Amino acid sequence: MIKKFLINLLIRWLDFFLSLIGLIVLLPLFIIIVVIGWFDTNSPLFFQKRLGRNQHAFLLVKFRTMALNTNSMGTHLVNKSAITTLGYFLRRTKLDELPQLWNVLRGDMSFVGPRPCLLNQKKLIAERKKRGVFKVRPGITGLAQIQNINMSTPTILSKTDSKMIKKMNLFYYCYYILFTVFIVFRKKPGLYNL
Repeated sequence: MIKKFLINLLIRWLDFFLSLIGLIVLLPLFIIIVVIGWFDTNSPLFFQKRLGRNQHAFLLVKFRTMALNTNSMGTHLVNKSAITTLGYFLRRTKLDELPQLWNVLRGDMSFVGPRPCLLNQKKLIAERKKRGVFKVRPGITGLAQIQNINMSTPTILSKTDSKMIKKMNLFYYCYYILFTVFIVFRKKPGLYNL
């Protein structure tokens, strides 16, 4: 129990400092994307309520990749025509996820954890609740992401999230982050639908 507490404490410390460094270092890139995004949609940042640890709602922030009037639903349900030209590039390169460094810094999220679900994804919420997935902070990446499991399969996703949580330690925390970076740079399509 003490070991698990110390691991969680160390992971939170890493989350805080890595996200702070990331926000500072990537600020020029953020500014460039915001300016281009302003011309693309007139609203470069996207805020959406998601469920976090202990089912507390928080505002997730991303770079906007879809037209302004797109309904709030899982990415796998959205018509591809709603994705803007800039949005397509941001999704392919995963740059749309960068503002979530703010969520990690605040403690709403971790770098590694289950992807935060929407408040209206009832089936996924029920499956995650049943398996104790809401006991941890949601993350930017994790086991489901590197295995290309998305929210279109709630039961499989919840089981995968639960498996990841049970085995989580500092090694896996680093492994999931590094493997995600590797996949993005290798330009494998699996990660583009997260």
